[in-house]
Amino acid sequence: MAHAAPDAELRQAGLRVTRPRLAVLGWLADHPHSTADAIVGGAREALGRISVQAVYDVLAACGEAGLVRRIDLAGQPARFERRTGDNHHHVVCRRCGRAEDVDCVRGAAPCLEPAEYSGFSVDEAEIVFWGLCPACAGRAAPAP
Repeated sequence: MAHAAPDAELRQAGLRVTRPRLAVLGWLADHPHSTADAIVGGAREALGRISVQAVYDVLAACGEAGLVRRIDLAGQPARFERRTGDNHHHVVCRRCGRAEDVDCVRGAAPCLEPAEYSGFSVDEAEIVFWGLCPACAGRAAPAP
């Protein structure tokens, strides 16, 4: 998914353009589904020094502004991506943790209709498909 220049996106969202924000958004553009630890490493490559807290602050501000999406996967650290504003889902490898986007394949958002809404007004469905990626599927299962 193509994005406008990060500095323009930050300004449009009402956020100041800072080196840490540019580094985080730049890293995520090239490395979707990254953990905070990976983002810290990438931002340090770009900037030299940046604290873990500064990266979390950037992720929080950009998340609130709709520039970054947090993905919470059961049993794994949170991941972050730049693809926001649509109703896509994810497929995750049980062995190596690789995650990829999966578009809604049929129907209108939220793609799936629950049998009962319990009074909720549903506007989004978050689906995670679990399995093995091609690389892991080709390797023998580890011994228990």
